[in-house]
Amino acid sequence: MKPVLILQLRPEDEAADGEFNALLRKSGLTSAHTHRIRLDQTPDVSGLSLDNYAAVIVGGGPGCVSDDPATKDPSEAQIEAAILSLMPEITERDIPYLGCCYGIGVLAHHLGATVSKAAYGEPIGAVACQITEDGARDPLLADLPGTFDAFVGHKEAVQNLPDAAVHLVASAPCPFQMIRYKRNVYATQFHPEADGEEFAARIRIYRHKGYFAPDEADSLTARCLSQNVHVPEQILRNFINTYC
Repeated sequence: MKPVLILQLRPEDEAADGEFNALLRKSGLTSAHTHRIRLDQTPDVSGLSLDNYAAVIVGGGPGCVSDDPATKDPSEAQIEAAILSLMPEITERDIPYLGCCYGIGVLAHHLGATVSKAAYGEPIGAVACQITEDGARDPLLADLPGTFDAFVGHKEAVQNLPDAAVHLVASAPCPFQMIRYKRNVYATQFHPEADGEEFAARIRIYRHKGYFAPDEADSLTARCLSQNVHVPEQILRNFINTYC
């Protein structure tokens, strides 16, 4: 079978490796069936042929598409430009895509929706998500309970549903937790690959990135480790089983 292209937007080695390994564990993929590209290390994707892949998965990262370009970290700007350069082909051709956290901001921004810090940011931790009526009919969500917990932590969020997109999952603090564009292009605000241990590692790595007050790290870590979050990984498995 064709491999799955995994595009990573995290410039920190430990965070990128942890995310990649979590994606493999939760999806059932093996490294032999993936092509991993860290966009901080390989920003030139102009020669990449998406015909070579069964699907595309985009991970999270510390950047925000809504940050002022004039003050954006150069590495984050480079990463963002690389992934945005692929979005026209992905959306026009309806290539199977699953964007996780940063990936929903990238998709919504490309589709012309507003992505900002004005509202709907969520602190680190698990949040109760609800599947919408449209979501209940979607094959990636068909076997999930109507309400499930998922790990979140984001400063910016999608402010309005992109034109022609379908609203699949919501939460009380953040309405757009999962959307679909056309038939095969998906994105989640939550992290379907994350469990308590993975989030505990990210709390340590991103302690000074503005997601939370640094002195809250220990209590946030304890809270994440105590939360039993496993339903979202089924979305990853359903995505892989559908397209690979």
